[in-house]
Amino acid sequence: MNTSTSPDFLRVRDYLTGLQDRICAAIEGADGAATFREDRWDRAEGGGGRTRILRDGAVFEQAGIGFSDVSGTTLPPSATAARPELAGASWRAVGVSLVFHPRNPYLPTTHANVRHFRAIRDGETVAWWFGGGFDLTPFYPFDEDVHHWHRVARDLCEPFGGETRYALHKEWCDDYFFLKHRGETRGVGGLFFDDLHQDFERDFAYQRAVGDGFLDAYLPIVERRRDTPYGERERQFQLYRRGRYVEFNLVFDRGTLFGLQSGGRTESILMSLPPLVRWEYGYAPEAGSDEARLMAYLRPRDWLAETTTR
Repeated sequence: MNTSTSPDFLRVRDYLTGLQDRICAAIEGADGAATFREDRWDRAEGGGGRTRILRDGAVFEQAGIGFSDVSGTTLPPSATAARPELAGASWRAVGVSLVFHPRNPYLPTTHANVRHFRAIRDGETVAWWFGGGFDLTPFYPFDEDVHHWHRVARDLCEPFGGETRYALHKEWCDDYFFLKHRGETRGVGGLFFDDLHQDFERDFAYQRAVGDGFLDAYLPIVERRRDTPYGERERQFQLYRRGRYVEFNLVFDRGTLFGLQSGGRTESILMSLPPLVRWEYGYAPEAGSDEARLMAYLRPRDWLAETTTR
């Protein structure tokens, strides 16, 4: 039996399709004006997916969430470079990935991803793992929001090692979403994990906790910030800072690299990019301004040890 279609794999797949459905329903409810459009697609080498995009909503300028279940006979160089023992193995990967770009500059951009991977040789699984996480990218940060985000992350880690799990995967997130050429993090972090493969049931439960915890972490921030007044200055700063998001996704993101190198659907892979963005040579915010204040947030910090609020 091809273990990529085993009951365990199909359980993961069913969870992920349901997760996509639940998040879409919640985001449509929060936006109140726009709905997701779905594109179903097939991949020539194997598998396919469904990409859903919400555009020009009352809250979200663009929200993209994709489910994919793809397979292949060989792994791309970005995968075998780190795991040479997988060279020559076939593979199957299933996952949900989302990026939401709000219209209001006071409402943060967010990203989440949960995924499962299997490498197969002669019909037997030779490697499997879970990966995922979620992170937050504010332009005008509020301590209340950042603390809430990290409290949800810490609390969902509690059954899986508590503070130790949270600290490890928070640090992994800070390290992963770091723009080396800018010397800053992409945002205020969250959780990130990969290659989790010790105990299938426990690791799958943790993946579900992360996937289910995303809405608990993000929707309260949406409700607090969606109607905050803003002007052209804040809008232009938002577009400028979105450029950092583009830089990370195109230069550093492993999922983007894997997708493009493995012949994935380009439109679905690049749905994470914002619909509008700008770059400005030599930009420096005015000293003491709200724009300058952001830089203090773009470094790893122990957010839950802080008690100040804005």
